[in-house]
Amino acid sequence: MVRTPGSDGGRVLIIAEAGVNHNGSPDMALKMVDAASEAGADVIKFQTFRAEALASSRAVKADYQISATGDGGSQLDMLRGYELSEGDHRAIIDRCAKRGIEFMSTPFDTESVDLLVSLGTARLKIPSGEITNWPLIWKIGGTGKPVIMSTGMSSVCEIRDALGVFLLGALRPEITPSKEEAEKVFASRDGQDYLRDNAVLLHCTTQYPAPLGEVNLRAMDALADEFHLPVGYSDHTEGIIVSIAAAARGAAVIEKHFTLDKNLPGPDHRASAALCELVEMVAGIRAVERALGEREKFPTKGETANRTVVRKSLTALKPIRAGETFTAENLGVKRPGDGIAPSEYWRYIGLASFRNYDEDERIEAQP
Repeated sequence: MVRTPGSDGGRVLIIAEAGVNHNGSPDMALKMVDAASEAGADVIKFQTFRAEALASSRAVKADYQISATGDGGSQLDMLRGYELSEGDHRAIIDRCAKRGIEFMSTPFDTESVDLLVSLGTARLKIPSGEITNWPLIWKIGGTGKPVIMSTGMSSVCEIRDALGVFLLGALRPEITPSKEEAEKVFASRDGQDYLRDNAVLLHCTTQYPAPLGEVNLRAMDALADEFHLPVGYSDHTEGIIVSIAAAARGAAVIEKHFTLDKNLPGPDHRASAALCELVEMVAGIRAVERALGEREKFPTKGETANRTVVRKSLTALKPIRAGETFTAENLGVKRPGDGIAPSEYWRYIGLASFRNYDEDERIEAQP
Protein backbone atom coordinates (compact mmCIF):
# COMPACT_ATOMS: atom_id res chain seq x y z
CA MET A 1 0.00 0.00 0.00
CA VAL A 2 1.37 3.43 -0.95
CA ARG A 3 1.74 5.75 2.01
CA THR A 4 0.15 9.15 1.48
CA PRO A 5 2.77 11.70 2.59
CA GLY A 6 1.70 13.48 5.75
CA SER A 7 -0.75 10.73 6.70
CA ASP A 8 1.23 8.91 9.39
CA GLY A 9 2.04 11.34 12.13
CA GLY A 10 4.15 13.73 10.11
CA ARG A 11 6.87 11.41 8.78
CA VAL A 12 8.51 13.08 5.81
CA LEU A 13 8.73 11.07 2.59
CA ILE A 14 12.34 11.49 1.44
CA ILE A 15 12.88 11.08 -2.29
CA ALA A 16 16.45 10.64 -3.50
CA GLU A 17 16.27 12.02 -7.04
CA ALA A 18 18.56 10.03 -9.33
CA GLY A 19 17.12 11.76 -12.39
CA VAL A 20 19.59 11.26 -15.21
CA ASN A 21 22.64 11.21 -12.97
CA HIS A 22 23.17 7.58 -14.00
CA ASN A 23 24.49 9.07 -17.27
CA GLY A 24 22.66 6.40 -19.24
CA SER A 25 24.54 3.58 -17.51
CA PRO A 26 22.32 0.82 -16.09
CA ASP A 27 25.15 -0.27 -13.78
CA MET A 28 25.45 3.23 -12.38
CA ALA A 29 21.68 3.36 -11.92
CA LEU A 30 21.83 0.19 -9.82
CA LYS A 31 24.67 1.62 -7.73
CA MET A 32 22.51 4.70 -7.12
CA VAL A 33 19.71 2.45 -5.84
CA ASP A 34 22.14 0.87 -3.38
CA ALA A 35 23.44 4.26 -2.27
CA ALA A 36 19.99 5.78 -1.76
CA SER A 37 18.87 2.77 0.26
CA GLU A 38 21.95 2.89 2.46
CA ALA A 39 21.43 6.62 3.01
CA GLY A 40 17.97 5.92 4.41
CA ALA A 41 15.83 7.48 1.68
CA ASP A 42 12.28 6.20 1.30
CA VAL A 43 12.15 6.49 -2.49
CA ILE A 44 14.58 6.70 -5.38
CA LYS A 45 13.23 8.50 -8.42
CA PHE A 46 14.37 8.27 -12.02
CA GLN A 47 13.18 9.88 -15.26
CA THR A 48 11.45 7.86 -17.97
CA PHE A 49 11.31 9.29 -21.48
CA ARG A 50 11.87 8.78 -25.17
CA ALA A 51 14.17 11.58 -26.27
CA GLU A 52 12.35 12.15 -29.58
CA ALA A 53 9.02 12.53 -27.74
CA LEU A 54 10.51 14.87 -25.15
CA ALA A 55 12.39 17.41 -27.28
CA SER A 56 12.45 18.50 -30.90
CA SER A 57 15.63 19.06 -32.86
CA ARG A 58 15.08 22.80 -32.33
CA ALA A 59 15.23 22.60 -28.52
CA VAL A 60 18.32 24.33 -27.18
CA LYS A 61 20.03 23.46 -23.92
CA ALA A 62 19.31 25.45 -20.78
CA ASP A 63 22.13 27.63 -19.49
CA TYR A 64 22.86 25.24 -16.62
CA GLN A 65 23.01 22.33 -19.11
CA ILE A 66 25.44 24.25 -21.31
CA SER A 67 27.56 25.07 -18.27
CA ALA A 68 27.73 21.38 -17.33
CA THR A 69 27.92 19.71 -20.74
CA GLY A 70 29.20 22.39 -23.11
CA ASP A 71 27.32 24.18 -25.87
CA GLY A 72 27.89 21.51 -28.50
CA GLY A 73 24.88 19.58 -29.76
CA SER A 74 21.18 20.06 -29.15
CA GLN A 75 19.11 19.18 -26.12
CA LEU A 76 17.79 16.21 -28.10
CA ASP A 77 21.33 14.92 -28.68
CA MET A 78 22.05 15.23 -24.96
CA LEU A 79 18.83 13.46 -23.91
CA ARG A 80 19.42 10.46 -26.17
CA GLY A 81 22.37 9.52 -24.00
CA TYR A 82 20.24 9.34 -20.83
CA GLU A 83 17.40 7.07 -21.95
CA LEU A 84 16.79 3.87 -20.00
CA SER A 85 15.28 0.86 -21.75
CA GLU A 86 12.39 -1.24 -20.47
CA GLY A 87 14.93 -3.86 -19.48
CA ASP A 88 16.92 -1.25 -17.56
CA HIS A 89 13.75 -0.23 -15.72
CA ARG A 90 12.98 -3.83 -14.78
CA ALA A 91 16.49 -4.32 -13.42
CA ILE A 92 16.26 -1.12 -11.39
CA ILE A 93 12.86 -2.05 -9.98
CA ASP A 94 14.14 -5.49 -9.02
CA ARG A 95 17.13 -3.92 -7.24
CA CYS A 96 14.81 -1.49 -5.42
CA ALA A 97 12.71 -4.40 -4.16
CA LYS A 98 15.81 -6.19 -2.90
CA ARG A 99 17.12 -3.05 -1.18
CA GLY A 100 13.80 -2.11 0.42
CA ILE A 101 13.39 1.25 -1.29
CA GLU A 102 10.46 2.38 -3.41
CA PHE A 103 11.03 2.87 -7.13
CA MET A 104 9.47 5.96 -8.66
CA SER A 105 9.91 7.77 -11.96
CA THR A 106 8.82 10.86 -13.83
CA PRO A 107 7.24 10.08 -17.22
CA PHE A 108 7.74 12.79 -19.86
CA ASP A 109 5.51 11.33 -22.56
CA THR A 110 2.39 9.18 -22.78
CA GLU A 111 4.20 6.00 -23.85
CA SER A 112 6.43 6.34 -20.81
CA VAL A 113 3.31 6.59 -18.62
CA ASP A 114 2.13 3.28 -20.09
CA LEU A 115 5.51 1.69 -19.46
CA LEU A 116 5.63 2.74 -15.81
CA VAL A 117 2.08 1.56 -15.20
CA SER A 118 2.82 -1.80 -16.85
CA LEU A 119 5.83 -2.16 -14.54
CA GLY A 120 3.64 -1.67 -11.46
CA THR A 121 4.96 1.73 -10.38
CA ALA A 122 3.06 2.74 -7.26
CA ARG A 123 2.88 6.49 -7.93
CA LEU A 124 3.97 8.95 -10.58
CA LYS A 125 5.71 12.31 -10.57
CA ILE A 126 4.58 15.31 -12.60
CA PRO A 127 7.59 17.60 -13.03
CA SER A 128 7.53 21.38 -13.09
CA GLY A 129 8.20 21.56 -16.81
CA GLU A 130 5.07 19.55 -17.64
CA ILE A 131 2.60 21.60 -15.58
CA THR A 132 0.97 22.95 -18.77
CA ASN A 133 1.20 19.63 -20.64
CA TRP A 134 -2.46 18.81 -20.23
CA PRO A 135 -2.46 15.73 -22.50
CA LEU A 136 0.26 14.16 -20.33
CA ILE A 137 -1.40 15.14 -17.04
CA TRP A 138 -4.78 13.85 -18.27
CA LYS A 139 -3.12 10.57 -19.21
CA ILE A 140 -1.51 10.31 -15.77
CA GLY A 141 -4.85 11.01 -14.11
CA GLY A 142 -6.40 8.17 -16.06
CA THR A 143 -3.95 5.66 -14.59
CA GLY A 144 -5.54 5.94 -11.15
CA LYS A 145 -2.07 6.36 -9.65
CA PRO A 146 -1.42 8.98 -6.94
CA VAL A 147 0.87 11.80 -8.02
CA ILE A 148 3.46 14.16 -6.64
CA MET A 149 3.40 17.38 -8.64
CA SER A 150 6.27 19.88 -8.70
CA THR A 151 5.23 23.49 -9.20
CA GLY A 152 8.40 25.30 -10.29
CA MET A 153 7.83 28.22 -12.69
CA SER A 154 4.07 27.94 -12.09
CA SER A 155 1.37 30.37 -11.05
CA VAL A 156 -1.46 29.39 -8.71
CA CYS A 157 -3.86 29.42 -11.68
CA GLU A 158 -1.66 27.02 -13.67
CA ILE A 159 -1.44 24.66 -10.70
CA ARG A 160 -5.21 24.72 -10.22
CA ASP A 161 -5.76 23.99 -13.91
CA ALA A 162 -3.26 21.12 -13.86
CA LEU A 163 -4.97 19.56 -10.84
CA GLY A 164 -8.31 19.93 -12.60
CA VAL A 165 -7.02 18.18 -15.74
CA PHE A 166 -5.58 15.42 -13.55
CA LEU A 167 -9.05 15.02 -12.04
CA LEU A 168 -10.69 14.93 -15.46
CA GLY A 169 -8.46 12.00 -16.40
CA ALA A 170 -9.19 10.24 -13.12
CA LEU A 171 -12.89 10.99 -12.61
CA ARG A 172 -14.36 12.32 -15.88
CA PRO A 173 -12.46 10.57 -18.70
CA GLU A 174 -15.49 10.83 -20.99
CA ILE A 175 -15.28 14.65 -20.96
CA THR A 176 -13.06 16.50 -23.44
CA PRO A 177 -10.60 18.44 -21.25
CA SER A 178 -10.98 22.22 -21.21
CA LYS A 179 -10.25 24.97 -18.73
CA GLU A 180 -13.94 25.26 -17.89
CA GLU A 181 -14.35 21.53 -17.26
CA ALA A 182 -11.12 21.46 -15.25
CA GLU A 183 -12.40 24.27 -13.05
CA LYS A 184 -15.71 22.49 -12.48
CA VAL A 185 -14.23 19.16 -11.45
CA PHE A 186 -11.61 20.87 -9.28
CA ALA A 187 -14.39 22.70 -7.40
CA SER A 188 -16.51 19.56 -6.96
CA ARG A 189 -16.75 17.63 -3.70
CA ASP A 190 -15.60 14.35 -5.24
CA GLY A 191 -12.74 16.17 -6.96
CA GLN A 192 -11.48 17.65 -3.71
CA ASP A 193 -11.85 14.33 -1.91
CA TYR A 194 -9.88 12.57 -4.64
CA LEU A 195 -7.08 15.14 -4.54
CA ARG A 196 -6.69 14.85 -0.78
CA ASP A 197 -6.07 11.12 -1.16
CA ASN A 198 -4.02 11.20 -4.36
CA ALA A 199 -2.06 14.43 -4.81
CA VAL A 200 0.89 16.15 -3.18
CA LEU A 201 2.29 19.50 -4.30
CA LEU A 202 5.98 20.34 -4.18
CA HIS A 203 7.21 23.89 -4.04
CA CYS A 204 10.23 24.19 -6.31
CA THR A 205 12.56 26.81 -7.78
CA THR A 206 13.51 25.66 -11.27
CA GLN A 207 17.12 26.75 -11.36
CA TYR A 208 20.21 24.56 -11.08
CA PRO A 209 21.49 25.42 -8.56
CA ALA A 210 18.70 27.58 -7.16
CA PRO A 211 19.93 30.78 -5.46
CA LEU A 212 18.93 31.03 -1.81
CA GLY A 213 17.35 34.42 -2.45
CA GLU A 214 14.88 32.82 -4.87
CA VAL A 215 13.93 29.77 -2.80
CA ASN A 216 10.94 31.42 -1.06
CA LEU A 217 10.11 28.54 1.30
CA ARG A 218 7.09 30.46 2.58
CA ALA A 219 5.43 29.60 -0.74
CA MET A 220 4.87 26.17 0.83
CA ASP A 221 2.45 27.85 3.22
CA ALA A 222 0.74 29.63 0.33
CA LEU A 223 0.24 26.33 -1.52
CA ALA A 224 -1.14 24.63 1.58
CA ASP A 225 -3.56 27.51 2.24
CA GLU A 226 -4.71 27.64 -1.38
CA PHE A 227 -5.12 23.94 -2.13
CA HIS A 228 -5.50 22.24 1.27
CA LEU A 229 -3.22 19.42 0.12
CA PRO A 230 -0.02 17.96 1.55
CA VAL A 231 2.87 20.18 0.47
CA GLY A 232 6.57 19.42 0.20
CA TYR A 233 9.72 20.79 -1.35
CA SER A 234 11.85 19.81 -4.34
CA ASP A 235 15.31 21.15 -3.55
CA HIS A 236 17.65 22.41 -6.25
CA THR A 237 19.87 24.47 -3.94
CA GLU A 238 23.47 23.64 -3.14
CA GLY A 239 23.91 21.85 0.16
CA ILE A 240 21.19 20.41 2.38
CA ILE A 241 20.24 23.21 4.76
CA VAL A 242 17.16 24.28 2.78
CA SER A 243 15.81 20.72 2.68
CA ILE A 244 16.13 20.47 6.46
CA ALA A 245 14.53 23.89 6.86
CA ALA A 246 11.62 22.79 4.65
CA ALA A 247 11.14 19.73 6.85
CA ALA A 248 11.05 22.02 9.88
CA ARG A 249 8.33 24.07 8.15
CA GLY A 250 6.20 20.95 7.85
CA ALA A 251 7.08 19.56 4.40
CA ALA A 252 5.34 16.23 3.74
CA VAL A 253 7.88 15.34 1.03
CA ILE A 254 11.49 16.32 0.43
CA GLU A 255 13.00 15.59 -2.97
CA LYS A 256 16.71 16.09 -3.55
CA HIS A 257 18.95 15.28 -6.51
CA PHE A 258 21.98 13.20 -5.60
CA THR A 259 25.01 11.91 -7.44
CA LEU A 260 27.71 9.33 -6.99
CA ASP A 261 30.28 11.94 -8.01
CA LYS A 262 29.79 15.69 -8.49
CA ASN A 263 32.61 15.70 -11.04
CA LEU A 264 30.92 13.29 -13.45
CA PRO A 265 29.92 14.73 -16.83
CA GLY A 266 26.24 15.54 -17.16
CA PRO A 267 23.75 18.38 -16.65
CA ASP A 268 22.72 17.77 -13.02
CA HIS A 269 25.74 16.43 -11.12
CA ARG A 270 27.12 19.77 -9.97
CA ALA A 271 23.82 20.89 -8.47
CA SER A 272 23.21 17.51 -6.78
CA ALA A 273 24.00 16.32 -3.27
CA ALA A 274 27.02 14.10 -2.79
CA LEU A 275 26.39 10.80 -1.02
CA CYS A 276 27.73 12.10 2.28
CA GLU A 277 25.35 15.06 1.99
CA LEU A 278 22.40 12.76 1.26
CA VAL A 279 23.18 10.72 4.37
CA GLU A 280 23.46 13.89 6.45
CA MET A 281 20.24 15.29 4.99
CA VAL A 282 18.23 12.16 5.81
CA ALA A 283 19.59 12.13 9.36
CA GLY A 284 18.85 15.85 9.74
CA ILE A 285 15.27 15.49 8.53
CA ARG A 286 14.62 12.55 10.84
CA ALA A 287 16.04 14.58 13.75
CA VAL A 288 13.76 17.50 12.85
CA GLU A 289 10.76 15.12 12.80
CA ARG A 290 11.53 13.99 16.33
CA ALA A 291 11.94 17.58 17.48
CA LEU A 292 8.70 18.81 15.87
CA GLY A 293 6.51 16.71 18.14
CA GLU A 294 2.79 17.49 18.34
CA ARG A 295 0.53 20.53 18.05
CA GLU A 296 0.02 20.62 21.80
CA LYS A 297 1.87 22.29 24.66
CA PHE A 298 2.38 20.04 27.67
CA PRO A 299 5.19 19.17 30.11
CA THR A 300 7.26 16.32 28.75
CA LYS A 301 8.33 13.35 30.81
CA GLY A 302 11.80 14.81 31.21
CA GLU A 303 10.45 18.22 32.18
CA THR A 304 8.18 16.71 34.81
CA ALA A 305 11.17 15.04 36.41
CA ASN A 306 12.99 18.39 36.52
CA ARG A 307 10.17 20.39 38.08
CA THR A 308 11.26 19.78 41.65
CA VAL A 309 14.85 20.72 40.88
CA VAL A 310 14.33 23.96 38.95
CA ARG A 311 11.08 25.34 40.37
CA LYS A 312 10.78 27.01 43.78
CA SER A 313 8.69 26.78 46.94
CA LEU A 314 7.63 29.15 49.71
CA THR A 315 10.56 29.15 52.17
CA ALA A 316 11.34 30.73 55.54
CA LEU A 317 13.95 33.48 55.07
CA LYS A 318 14.63 33.51 58.83
CA PRO A 319 13.35 31.62 61.86
CA ILE A 320 9.59 32.00 62.26
CA ARG A 321 7.72 31.26 65.50
CA ALA A 322 4.28 29.75 65.71
CA GLY A 323 1.67 32.52 65.62
CA GLU A 324 4.07 34.95 63.92
CA THR A 325 2.71 36.70 60.82
CA PHE A 326 4.17 35.88 57.41
CA THR A 327 5.71 39.04 55.92
CA ALA A 328 7.96 40.01 53.02
CA GLU A 329 10.86 39.95 55.50
CA ASN A 330 10.42 36.35 56.67
CA LEU A 331 8.72 34.64 53.72
CA GLY A 332 10.58 34.07 50.47
CA VAL A 333 10.87 31.85 47.40
CA LYS A 334 13.71 29.35 46.94
CA ARG A 335 14.50 26.04 45.31
CA PRO A 336 13.61 23.17 45.40
CA GLY A 337 10.05 23.12 44.13
CA ASP A 338 8.82 20.37 46.42
CA GLY A 339 6.49 22.54 48.50
CA ILE A 340 3.92 25.29 48.12
CA ALA A 341 4.19 27.04 44.75
CA PRO A 342 5.31 30.69 44.76
CA SER A 343 2.02 31.53 43.05
CA GLU A 344 0.52 31.26 46.60
CA TYR A 345 2.91 33.91 48.01
CA TRP A 346 0.41 36.74 48.45
CA ARG A 347 -2.19 34.44 49.97
CA TYR A 348 0.25 33.63 52.80
CA ILE A 349 1.37 37.20 53.46
CA GLY A 350 -0.52 38.35 56.55
CA LEU A 351 -1.43 34.85 57.75
CA ALA A 352 -0.20 33.58 61.12
CA SER A 353 2.17 30.63 61.00
CA PHE A 354 0.72 27.54 62.65
CA ARG A 355 4.18 26.25 63.70
CA ASN A 356 7.82 27.10 64.10
CA TYR A 357 10.16 27.21 61.08
CA ASP A 358 13.93 27.28 60.86
CA GLU A 359 15.70 29.39 58.22
CA ASP A 360 15.45 27.85 54.72
CA GLU A 361 12.76 25.42 55.88
CA ARG A 362 9.96 24.69 53.43
CA ILE A 363 6.65 26.25 54.38
CA GLU A 364 3.85 23.74 54.87
CA ALA A 365 0.22 24.17 53.94
CA GLN A 366 -1.80 25.94 56.62
CA PRO A 367 -4.28 23.58 58.30
